Amino acid sequence: MIDLKNLTVEKTHRSFKNKEFTCKELVQEYLKVIREKNAQLNAYLEIYDDILNQADEAQKKFETGTATMLTGIPFAIKDNILFAGHKASAGSKILENYVAVYDSTVVKELKKQGAILIGRTNMDEFAMGSSTQTSAFGVTRNPYDISRVPGGSSGGSAVAVAGDMVLVALGTETCGSVRQPASFCGLVGLKPTYGAVSRNGIIAMGNSLDQVSPFGKNVRDVEIVFNALSKYDPMDSTSIKDRVSPDTQKPPFSSAFKIGVPWHLFEKGVDSEVMDNFKSSIEKLKNSGYKIIDIELPYSKYSLETYYIIMPAEVSTNLSRFDGIRYGFSDKGENLMEVYKKSRGKGFGKEARRRILLGTYVLSHGYYDAYYNKAIKVREKIKEEMLEAFKNVNFIATPTTPTSAFKLGEKLDDPVAMYLCDIFAAPANLTGIPALAIPSGKDKNGLPLSIQFMASHFCENSLFEIGKKFETLREK
Repeated sequence: MIDLKNLTVEKTHRSFKNKEFTCKELVQEYLKVIREKNAQLNAYLEIYDDILNQADEAQKKFETGTATMLTGIPFAIKDNILFAGHKASAGSKILENYVAVYDSTVVKELKKQGAILIGRTNMDEFAMGSSTQTSAFGVTRNPYDISRVPGGSSGGSAVAVAGDMVLVALGTETCGSVRQPASFCGLVGLKPTYGAVSRNGIIAMGNSLDQVSPFGKNVRDVEIVFNALSKYDPMDSTSIKDRVSPDTQKPPFSSAFKIGVPWHLFEKGVDSEVMDNFKSSIEKLKNSGYKIIDIELPYSKYSLETYYIIMPAEVSTNLSRFDGIRYGFSDKGENLMEVYKKSRGKGFGKEARRRILLGTYVLSHGYYDAYYNKAIKVREKIKEEMLEAFKNVNFIATPTTPTSAFKLGEKLDDPVAMYLCDIFAAPANLTGIPALAIPSGKDKNGLPLSIQFMASHFCENSLFEIGKKFETLREK
């Protein structure tokens, strides 16, 4: 019997090398748990039929001495990440039977390393949502309480890890889509620097915001996955080749580093238990030697409004390609316009249609300058003030989410309430900086709570260091 709950990437690698269990035996253990839990949790939309063959190929790498740290490590991938010869529907009926014709760069790298791809996970349709309730293939449930959401849009990947149905998983982040489910499911989630991980082969939602992001049960697992995937990719025009990181210009990591806290952003809408837990976490950091500094981020309070103008604009453009003609779901009509209307009307869900309409509106003649151009200018102001803040502090800390996991159906009829779940996530996505969500305790119902650390561009190493330090402080 393999102890899946306490397994880590490094422990697994050592066990493979010491022949304590094989790649196939580990996969079979995960498949047992999937058979027990997935019908209820709905984390996976599909378990791939070539898993055991992948396990055999991984085992050969150990026998020939060519194994890497990720060889034989089971991964789940979000349903918007292309894996050649396998379905990728982005949680939407309009792509229900679409089969990828090429590998995304991240999948190509995982295959090269000998990782085992278990299956594709459920998600909010086209990554539009904060709860994994907008999927065309049913809701995903939180393993801590099945009456609650797991967060979104990468809820399936989060539940697969939190439910011991896989060791690590990939999601994508447009605005908190990994950090928020990490928070709700008691996991570590990293939103990398924009351009650090290739977007090639990812079904796009918002091109200037999307980023492939890993989930793990601890900071070290997330660090290993990020380091394996963070490479320049000439196939991705947003991939950054010459990466300059303040990490390389600083002295060795020190607990005397400064943490900025923008308390003014927490004045409204934050649950009292979340706030108490955050204050307690900050106090632990302070007592261990970190310098806590109050900072002001006046433009960042407009992050959510700015995001919900820029993102729908990009959504309306990206989703225009799904027209019922080239690929995906298609309905019959008497003329071309009717085919478009029927295919898109039936193929897209309510939330996708809402965001397409909103994006089309803000890009329309007469409103482009009033909304979209203004949002772009505010985005630049937010970026400028963030970079200015990092001249004085090493990290910015906030709660990851304003509440713990909410009930299924609770916010579905109130889109604004649902959007407010992203309030602490938006600044990192708009500015392209990295952010790390780490479990920080539980509320009175036993639901996970989380703290978020943000750092300057390409300072992931510093985030991993403070994350690992916080993990030790949390247990005291």
